Amino acid sequence: MQLTDQQLDAMAELGNIGASHAATSLSTMLMSQIDMTVPEAIMVDICDISDYFGDEISALVVFEIQGELHPGGYVVLHLPKESAIRLTNTMLGSTDMERELNEMDESALLEVGNIMVSQFLDATATLLGIVMLPSPPAIAIDMAHAAFASIVAQIAVDIDEIILFRTELKSGMHDIQSTIVMLPDTNTLDTILELLDKVLNPQL
Repeated sequence: MQLTDQQLDAMAELGNIGASHAATSLSTMLMSQIDMTVPEAIMVDICDISDYFGDEISALVVFEIQGELHPGGYVVLHLPKESAIRLTNTMLGSTDMERELNEMDESALLEVGNIMVSQFLDATATLLGIVMLPSPPAIAIDMAHAAFASIVAQIAVDIDEIILFRTELKSGMHDIQSTIVMLPDTNTLDTILELLDKVLNPQL
């Protein structure tokens, strides 16, 4: 399946709306200005996921999409280890970039992931006029491609394509790279695109 440029632009805009809401929530929680943008959205065949995520250690916060669309699929917040530590250092008042991720980091990342993905799904659902909710999150710390392979192997729903939302998050002088990865069930993706087309082309 190929998305049109208009559809991809619309998906990126959905991401930006969610990012704006998430940045406001994170700024309040951290008592620090957080800016977040989604510069692009791309659709990728699930078989090619390893082309986009290498063997660097990463944190992945995993949610099942719940609500009206069932089975909905999954959403994963991916942060390379360096970005994950930079983010949690901001939250925990640490400056040590050489340390390993620990339980306090995992708890902080679950909290951030919950805010980001909840706002992302809420923005998407509001525009499309449906209900989309995240399940309670799980977290994995592993090489990114291995973690995604494990996630995909455990998913029982029918997933062919995934949508990558490149996310740029700035906290003070720090740039934090992350990706929100949407792994929608095939039927759910069809429904999302159908509803998106109605929003983009209301005259049809």
